[in-house]
Amino acid sequence: MSSMSIRFLSSPLPCRKSSASLSRTKVSAATTPPSTAAPPPPGVEEEAGVARLEPRVEERDGYWVLKEKFRQGINPQEKVKIEREPMKLFMENGVEELAEMSMEDIDKAKVTKDDVDVRLKWLGLFHRRKHHYGRFMMRLKLPNGVTTSAQTRYLASVVRKYGKDGCVDVTTRQNWQIRGVVLPDVPEILKGLADVGLTSLQSGMDNVRNPVGNPLAGIDPEEIVDTRPYTNLLSQFITGNSRGNPAITNLPRKWNVCVIGSHDLYEHPHINDLAYMPAMKDGQFGFNLLVGGFFSPKRCEEAIPLDAWVSADDVIPVCKAILEAYRDLGTRGNRQKTRMMWLIDELGIEGFRSEVVKRMPHQKLERASPEDLVHKQWERRDYLGVHPQKQEGFSFVGLHVPVGRVQADEMDELARLADEYGSGELRLTVEQNIVIPKIENSRIGTLLNQPLLKNRFSPSPPLLMKGLVACTGNQFCGQAIIETKARALKVTEELIRLVSMTRPVRMHWTGCPNSCGQVQVADIGFMGCMTRDENGKTCEGVDVFLGGRIGSDSHFGDVYKKGVPCKDVVPLVVEILVKHFGAVLREREEAED
Repeated sequence: MSSMSIRFLSSPLPCRKSSASLSRTKVSAATTPPSTAAPPPPGVEEEAGVARLEPRVEERDGYWVLKEKFRQGINPQEKVKIEREPMKLFMENGVEELAEMSMEDIDKAKVTKDDVDVRLKWLGLFHRRKHHYGRFMMRLKLPNGVTTSAQTRYLASVVRKYGKDGCVDVTTRQNWQIRGVVLPDVPEILKGLADVGLTSLQSGMDNVRNPVGNPLAGIDPEEIVDTRPYTNLLSQFITGNSRGNPAITNLPRKWNVCVIGSHDLYEHPHINDLAYMPAMKDGQFGFNLLVGGFFSPKRCEEAIPLDAWVSADDVIPVCKAILEAYRDLGTRGNRQKTRMMWLIDELGIEGFRSEVVKRMPHQKLERASPEDLVHKQWERRDYLGVHPQKQEGFSFVGLHVPVGRVQADEMDELARLADEYGSGELRLTVEQNIVIPKIENSRIGTLLNQPLLKNRFSPSPPLLMKGLVACTGNQFCGQAIIETKARALKVTEELIRLVSMTRPVRMHWTGCPNSCGQVQVADIGFMGCMTRDENGKTCEGVDVFLGGRIGSDSHFGDVYKKGVPCKDVVPLVVEILVKHFGAVLREREEAED
């Protein structure tokens, strides 16, 4: 996998790679003193190193808390965790008591207000205080993006009761997010999720997010390994089989994991904190490990090799060891400097690796294998449309879901189609699309003529629509600076009217520098900002990114132009498409005809 440094814009200045990231082999973050300085007394450096490696958390009454000696200079979120353990809302049924309170009463006390605005995120519940006071988004755990028709129908029944406030989004981590939820309904919803084999536990804040895998796992004729057993094991470990795993719920920051199953790298390993890369060693199947990939407003980095290989049996032990090293040693001050790569920078990759080794069951971790099973030169395949499965006589159909937004009736219809034409299963993808697997070839034609596929979720969308991704935007998200989903569709429709394309172009929209829309990996990315128009008036705008890649040549894109007013986006993108992607203006095309 190639690596390319990026310039990631954070308002108002672009962020550059930190000096630490340029030298990850060093043991300490401390700079070498100049030669004229007096050397420290014997043993001082060794003592400082030992002190730095003291775990900053300890177990108390079944939960992991920050030690008093490390509480100086911590961020507000850490203080909220100390004031009351978030997992008690689930593991000790605190959410039921909270659900009986009115929002007015909740807001009277800081502790209950923090419960609603912060601690409920450990249960996957995000209060939309800014734009939809009293309503919540609920994020699920859906390992590998695999879901059933029964689960889909249940989620449809939940959001339908909320009318125009209720809808469902496919996320960029192969997941469902449901919208419109009100607090009094939460206990019943949690029970309903459990009844259909779902959970929302530990899906927000300082937790491990949804384990991502190959959306074509088990059906792909070219797959290296079926990722579903591994992502399921990871999810079971992370959530304690949906009962809660407080050993890893007090991380310094969020943490992403994926398991690679194909040469296409559908799972985007370079932007995960831990990526399992299939590799053979001494005739045994296992995984090489990449660590530290992330996006943030101030910095983003591609994952780097840990120089480690684990057998398939050690997928969970090494995940546990890495999480414990991060939990124990990660700093908890500035939230912009608490992702795991910052710890790797401080310790150096070998220093970090040694801390992982200490936490392995037998304090052993093999070095990486040279027998990487992922082909370095591989053209990423399109999964939209009809494609043959490895099972003879069966195909899967990839459906384009415009910017990932799905309504309750559409959920019900997807469930019906999965039951009637497939095996009752749906697959979600990181591009916010849906795959229906296991369809008999003789029934493909009938499925393609279904109204939902003809009018809404097309298997063959226009080339510029194929790779369109958009975050929630300020319709629902308080972090977003601009509206994204409707705007992304409107801009793309206008571009389709103006230019003719011969190949897809992946365009991603994100409402703020948190980059949930992953603009850095897009061919063309749009990050929301406030800017000024030609008259000097403040208006909604975007910073435009160009040149991100996914697949075997994955790397981040660069900032192409900052502060473009949203009304000026279309002509700029037309220019980019013509100059960089071979687009032809339709008026010119028609004139030539």
